[in-house]
Amino acid sequence: MNDLNIIRPIKLSDLDRLCEIAHQSGPGFTSLPSNRTLLEAKISASETAFSQASPDPRGDSYLFALEESCSGRLIGICGIESAVGLREPFYHYRLGTVVHASRELGVHNSFQTLYLCNDFTGYAEVCTLYLDPEYRRDNNGALLSRCRFLFMAQFRERFPDKVIAEMRGVSDNQGRSPFWNGLGKHFFSMEFSEADYLTGSGNKVFIAELMPKHSIYIHLLPESAQQVIGEVHQNTVPARKLLETEGFRYEKYIDIFDGGPTLACEIKDIRAIRKSLFVSVHTGPVLEHNCAYLVCNTQLQDFRCTVVQIAPSEGKITLPAELCHRLKVSDGDQLRVVPLKHRS
Repeated sequence: MNDLNIIRPIKLSDLDRLCEIAHQSGPGFTSLPSNRTLLEAKISASETAFSQASPDPRGDSYLFALEESCSGRLIGICGIESAVGLREPFYHYRLGTVVHASRELGVHNSFQTLYLCNDFTGYAEVCTLYLDPEYRRDNNGALLSRCRFLFMAQFRERFPDKVIAEMRGVSDNQGRSPFWNGLGKHFFSMEFSEADYLTGSGNKVFIAELMPKHSIYIHLLPESAQQVIGEVHQNTVPARKLLETEGFRYEKYIDIFDGGPTLACEIKDIRAIRKSLFVSVHTGPVLEHNCAYLVCNTQLQDFRCTVVQIAPSEGKITLPAELCHRLKVSDGDQLRVVPLKHRS
């Protein structure tokens, strides 16, 4: 039990390591720009969000760190935006259909289109998920992604009824995006990496100023751009599958830069939220179970979450004293628990 990695709120002392992770994540990771000043501001905003007794009606940013047990080193990061688009516009392309028909000529053609929209304004967003490649094993990825749902379940009053997740779109090892090269580049006159960086730094005014205001016919785009619409980067495939097992679905909205899909779900329908329940903590010797469970405490500023191979029983869960200490709970306290993965 001593080697369990723990989720906790990020803190300013993580800044150096966060800068390393931002650089490691590479181009296309919009919410984690490789800029120390911006990353410091993100940490500061998160610390404020965790410390506030009442949420900001314009939205709060929560960042979580996955801490390696043996070293205390930050090995992954994830986040939640409690409400997007209320401080500044939040853009997507919506896929639609336009029919051109002539009864006289006997012609009836349907065309797919892209339309710039702000349809997700006010939604919550799960975001900023990155795990050091060395640790992409032992349920670390599932813990990093799903811990956010237990936090949302515990502090439901801080979030709206709907949540989205923007998936990283297709790009190559040099950060070149086929969708950007086929569409965005013609309007912005800059490389994908530059536009992506500007967006990640919060400079989004240029989007409204330069994006086309009318529907775009998809069949007029290069074939390379058409093929990646709604597709994810190869490194993002596991993250998409995980979210889909939680109830998220692709509803024909895509990122305006790389064409990656945006998944959406009602918060009440997210499996980890719907199935989670409270149990009381008891310390003592434990019997490991063959199923993994996600467990978190009920605290805001001192939120902690991890994965255990221990099953709750009759409204309680028995944990070793060292783990209780790391989760900041004592005998009789409550934990929120849920099976880590969906059971068929």
